[in-house]
Amino acid sequence: MSATMIKEFRLPDLGEGLTESEIVAWKVAVGDTVTLNQIIAEVETAKAVVELPSPFAGVVAALHEQPGTVVEVGKPIVSFEIEDDGSAGSAPDAAAAKREPNLVGYGAVLEASGRPARRARTFAAPAVPAAASPVAPVRAEPVAPVRAAEPVEAKPAASAPGERPRSTPPVRKLAKDLGVDLEAVTGTGEHGLITREDVQNFAGGDQPAAAHELAGAPAQALAPQARGERETRTPIKGVRKFTAAAMVASAFTAPHVTEFLTVDVTPTMELLARLKASRAFAGYKLTPLTLVSKAVLIALRNHPTLNARWDEANQEIVQFNYVNLGIAAATPRGLTVPNIKDADRMSLLEISSALTELTDTARAGKTSPEALSGGTISITNIGVFGIDAGTPILNPGEAAILALGAVRKMPWEYQDEVALRQVMTLSLSFDHRLVDGEQGSRFLQDLGAMLADPGMVLAMV
Repeated sequence: MSATMIKEFRLPDLGEGLTESEIVAWKVAVGDTVTLNQIIAEVETAKAVVELPSPFAGVVAALHEQPGTVVEVGKPIVSFEIEDDGSAGSAPDAAAAKREPNLVGYGAVLEASGRPARRARTFAAPAVPAAASPVAPVRAEPVAPVRAAEPVEAKPAASAPGERPRSTPPVRKLAKDLGVDLEAVTGTGEHGLITREDVQNFAGGDQPAAAHELAGAPAQALAPQARGERETRTPIKGVRKFTAAAMVASAFTAPHVTEFLTVDVTPTMELLARLKASRAFAGYKLTPLTLVSKAVLIALRNHPTLNARWDEANQEIVQFNYVNLGIAAATPRGLTVPNIKDADRMSLLEISSALTELTDTARAGKTSPEALSGGTISITNIGVFGIDAGTPILNPGEAAILALGAVRKMPWEYQDEVALRQVMTLSLSFDHRLVDGEQGSRFLQDLGAMLADPGMVLAMV
C-alpha cells in the first residue's frame, strides 16, 4: 500500500498585490477526491469573485476556513492527502521546481501519479437526489440535532443537506462565538435569512419565530424588541471596500472638471432602429451605449490626451496608444468597471458582443481581476436609471470618464421650429492635470456632433 502525505494549500495572491480575500463558498467537502485544477472554492477579492483551482490531486483532508471568513494571503485554507511516491523525502525542492501558474501566478503540476487513498466519509443526513443540491457537497461534520420545540416543517427556505444556511458573515461569526449551529436555527429574515436575533434567541433557548408560526400569527406581529435592532452594521470589505478607497483616492488626487452637453440624438436613435432591423445585426444586442462607445473611440483619435495617465512617481504623462474601454457595471456586490481590451480595434459588431459579455459576466459576479485592471478611459450609463446628468468620479489611473444620461423626448429647436425630439445629456469628467478645458470641450463637442448626425463619422476618420 502506498504511503500518503498531507499537503497544505495556502491562499495565493490573486493579482495586483491584494493582501486578503474572503472565502465565499467551498465547492468540496472533507473526504472528497479532487483532480488537479478542479475548482474547490469561490473567493472574493477586493475586485471580484474568483474561482480557486486545486493545486493538487488527492483527497480533501481539512478545510481550515469557513465561508464568510476573510483570510490573509499565505494562510493555509485547505489540506490535501496525496499519495507519496517517495520523491518528496529525497528531493524536498522538487515540488517547487515543478510549480506552474494556473491562477494569477499560483498553481502546481501533479506531484504524484496513481490514485490517492480514499478517506471514509461520514454523513449527517441521509443521501438526497443529486438534483436537490447540484453544486454544494454534503458536509462531513455532523449536524447538531434539531431541538424538539422547533417545528422542522415550519422552516422557511430550508437549506438542503450539505448546503450552508442562509446568513451573513457577521451572523455566522456571532453564531460561532455563541456556539450555535446555524443548521438548527430557524431564519425569520427575508427568504429564510438567519438574523442576529435568531441566533441570540436560539442561544438563549427562546425561539419566538417558531412560537408565532405555531400560533398562526404572522412574523410581523413580533414584539418590537424582537423585530430587529434599530441599526444594521455591515463590514466594509470586498468590492465595496476597494471601490470606496479608489474613489476617495481619485477624488482627492486628480483635480476633477466636469462639463455637460445636451444633444439631439434623434438621428442616432433612428440609426439604432435601422441597425436592429438589419440582417447583419440579427442576434446582436444593440443599445445607445453601443453607438456611444463607438463614437467615443472615434473621437479619441483626434483627442488622445483624454486617453492618458498621470504617473506621479516618475513625473511623466503616459499616453496610451490603445484603448481599454471601461464600462461601469452595477452588480450585487457593488460597482465594478471591467474594460474591453483594445476596443479601438473593434468593429461595431465586435463592440456589441464585448459589451454583452462584459455586462453578463459582471452581473453574474464572475468578472476576473484582469478584466478590472488596465482601463484607459471609462463610460458610465446612468441613463438606465432615469438620470439625466451627473459628475462622475474618474476611475483611478484614467484621464476621463463619460456619463450618459437618459434619452428623453423633449421640445427642441429643429430646423428653426420647435419639435419633439429625443435628447440626451453627456457629462464628461476629466483630470485637469492632463486635459485642458479646451481639449475636453472639443472632445465633447465632436462626440456630440457624431451623435447629432452619425454621418459626421465620415469626416472624423
